[in-house]
Amino acid sequence: MADIDNKDQAEMDPADMEDVEDVEEEETCEDENSKARQLTVQMMQNPQILAALQERLDGLNGSPSGYMESLPKVVKRRVNALKNLQVKCAHIEAKFYEEVHELERKYAALYQPLFDKRSEIVSAAYEPTDEECEWKADEEEELTDEMKEKAKLEEEKKDEEKEDPKGIPEFWSTVFKNVDLLSDMLQEHDEPILKHLQDIKVKFSDPGQPMSFTLEFHFEPNEFFTNTVLTKVYKMRSEPDESDPFSFDGPEIMSCTGCTIDWTKGKNVTLKTIKKKQKHKGRGTVRTVTKTVPNDSFFNFFSPPEVPENGELDEDSEAVLTADFEIGHFIRERIVPRAVLYFTGEAIEDDDDDYDEEGEEADDEEGEEEADEENDPDYDPKKDAAPPAECKQQ
Repeated sequence: MADIDNKDQAEMDPADMEDVEDVEEEETCEDENSKARQLTVQMMQNPQILAALQERLDGLNGSPSGYMESLPKVVKRRVNALKNLQVKCAHIEAKFYEEVHELERKYAALYQPLFDKRSEIVSAAYEPTDEECEWKADEEEELTDEMKEKAKLEEEKKDEEKEDPKGIPEFWSTVFKNVDLLSDMLQEHDEPILKHLQDIKVKFSDPGQPMSFTLEFHFEPNEFFTNTVLTKVYKMRSEPDESDPFSFDGPEIMSCTGCTIDWTKGKNVTLKTIKKKQKHKGRGTVRTVTKTVPNDSFFNFFSPPEVPENGELDEDSEAVLTADFEIGHFIRERIVPRAVLYFTGEAIEDDDDDYDEEGEEADDEEGEEEADEENDPDYDPKKDAAPPAECKQQ
């Protein structure tokens, strides 16, 4: 039998022999690739290896290639000329954003009559006409005549049972509750106060003045404070920093200033009273001391940390200001222009839809990876299982 095999092998065409060798080489490569994949999976499940890899990647991130240092002096001179051109580009970009700010101011004046009318409807100062209340629903939302009549009768029945509400009750407080960024700031004791919020307005700085915008929170008369308007001013800068001109990326908020809230006695929700027991060291007597301490509240928004002249802040104050700038910008850019959509939840649904699409894509990719692993003849799920975490006694 061995002789026959040798004979057949001897009679095979040299080209066929090459094919056999190629197949053997491909099979060997596949085996090696499979082992490499399995080894990689095991390595990626080792926390120590991952930590070392991340540290290495962090060191490489943004690190120069070293090519610049190797250039001749005459070439470095030309690169410096390019950097000077880049600085001039940054200054032109700053002028561009200044003109954008002027456009914002111009169009804010066009938007304001619409926002004023919105405020009048919310506060019941104006009752819209039937024509103004007519809203054509999307095709998906269109109902049959029978369903419309039934819904109409149900609404009329509810209206008979309830008192006729004025305007749109709790409009702005509902907007706040619907937006995670704002609802995280709200405390239970803030909600009764926010029910009196009638409008939020954005005012831009006057022409020729330093770039800034002011958020105005308009309240109806209430039992909590005597202010009718609470303000928050955000000062901005649209010019490159001389010490680091290449970091310029458009206007940035530099500081913000709140206002003094004239609280009615006993209604200041930004403070709380606590009682502490103190024991006298010598006599051993115990007394109860009443102390006033800061309290979590949305209305701390109007008392931001002050930025010192040197611009240096501690970590806590810097974190508070960073969040404050983000909230102020969000209120100006999204909440005020699209308040009704945040009240109904439609703006939030649009945002969620965008995230869902991204999530589905990620799920699809994970599904494809899992399918590839299942189709791999050398895939062993046991080898992919993460090693058990070490139990450490505290």
